[in-house]
Amino acid sequence: MNSRVIGKKIRIRNVVSGGSFDTVFLVLVMTLLTIGLVMMFSASYVNASYLNGSAFFYIKKQAKFAVVGIILMLAVSRVKYTVYKRVSYAALGISFVLLVLVLLFPAEIEGKEAFKRWLDLPLLPSFQPSEIGKLALILFFARDMEKNQKKIDTDWKMMIPYLIVIGTMCLLVYMENHLSGTLLVLGLGVVMTYLGGVKKGWFIAMLAVMALFAFIYILEPDKVIKLLENYAGDRITAWREKDKFETTLRWQTNQSLYAIGSGGLFGLGLGNSKQKHLYMPEPQNDFVFSIVCEELGFIGAVIIILLFAALVWRGFVIAMRAKDRFSALMVMGIIMQIGLQTALNIFVVTDTVPNTGISLPFFSYGGTALVMLLGEMGMVLSVSRYSKVTKK
Repeated sequence: MNSRVIGKKIRIRNVVSGGSFDTVFLVLVMTLLTIGLVMMFSASYVNASYLNGSAFFYIKKQAKFAVVGIILMLAVSRVKYTVYKRVSYAALGISFVLLVLVLLFPAEIEGKEAFKRWLDLPLLPSFQPSEIGKLALILFFARDMEKNQKKIDTDWKMMIPYLIVIGTMCLLVYMENHLSGTLLVLGLGVVMTYLGGVKKGWFIAMLAVMALFAFIYILEPDKVIKLLENYAGDRITAWREKDKFETTLRWQTNQSLYAIGSGGLFGLGLGNSKQKHLYMPEPQNDFVFSIVCEELGFIGAVIIILLFAALVWRGFVIAMRAKDRFSALMVMGIIMQIGLQTALNIFVVTDTVPNTGISLPFFSYGGTALVMLLGEMGMVLSVSRYSKVTKK
């Protein structure tokens, strides 16, 4: 009798608390978060003083969200990852509803009237439904590709619902005037189909369609820009015709390049950026990496890139040790989202690709995005924790 009770207690404890989480991954997360807060403050205090009367205006808000995010991360890390599997389909449905609502009832953000990215709901701060959509997409693919593991590489019809989900979410996010979000959703969809094990021929066909679109753009760029219309088309035009928009659409990008160039090898020193002194409109947001380059130089920028690379590597280590296919795909999806977003942000600030308006994880100002990111880190830690639980 007593032995049965003890056995039950052990099993219950394993479900509730699990083993120890991956310390290396947690250290990398906290390191990037700490450096990100320092650099966000350095990039923002001039604008904060000028626009809001306090140098600490942005950092106070971001620090509060960071604390909330850390608490959420630790709480989520103690929830068994199978919970996310059970809610994956519902999460996708809710994300589609939110993406429609934000088009119908967008929050009015001063200076961003052209965008329909933020949604106001009672008792909640403004947030971007596309952030929830990306996570929901990952959970959907992880669950469905585990469920249909034996079919996805033999039955071509299995690709149809995946393409519909990716296409619908891309369309809704694009209608927000959110080009970077659209690219991320598309990238995540492609990555998840590959990681999920679809037949290589079908995956190559998907890439061929994307390559065809790129080829058409090279041959007929004006027609593609006209098709994209307004926001996205203007950004691409400004990227192609660099001399025509120096004081308008290209102002932020040009100031970013000046900042990167003036940083040199070792940088001007923390806090000593010149471009953040009202030359760059919002240096604490999408272009914070250019301030990193200016103040910390090439060496500092490379170190930060290596930290992101280490985070991605450690995430894949956790995925490889996962107990089941769902948790492995979930972790790989979350980690690839960070990798893709980081790479795209760096490409934007270096003018390698058009300015799509994409934030740098852990660094860019944005409270709800930071909380969401840290919550996702908690999900990765949950997989690492429960992967180490041994059944006795």
